[in-house]
Amino acid sequence: MEKPNRLKRELHPMPDFVRAALTAKKLTAAYDARPPYQRNDYIGWITRAKLPATQQKRLDQMLEELARGDVYMKMAYRAKRRY
Repeated sequence: MEKPNRLKRELHPMPDFVRAALTAKKLTAAYDARPPYQRNDYIGWITRAKLPATQQKRLDQMLEELARGDVYMKMAYRAKRRY
């Protein structure tokens, strides 16, 4: 069961090209494991880029960070343990 959303920021819908990239790289579970604010920040950051090349660069950074698992927006990130 999904937790209720407590974000106070504007919610950004996931574009199809981001969903396709997550699926292709098999990173959907890593994305879903991130806190809602991080998922929303990533999508907003990617979609605010005006040039397609910038969107792709940001998407590539998100995918790399998800694959590593210990980085969020070039900052150290440690996932909370779930018991």
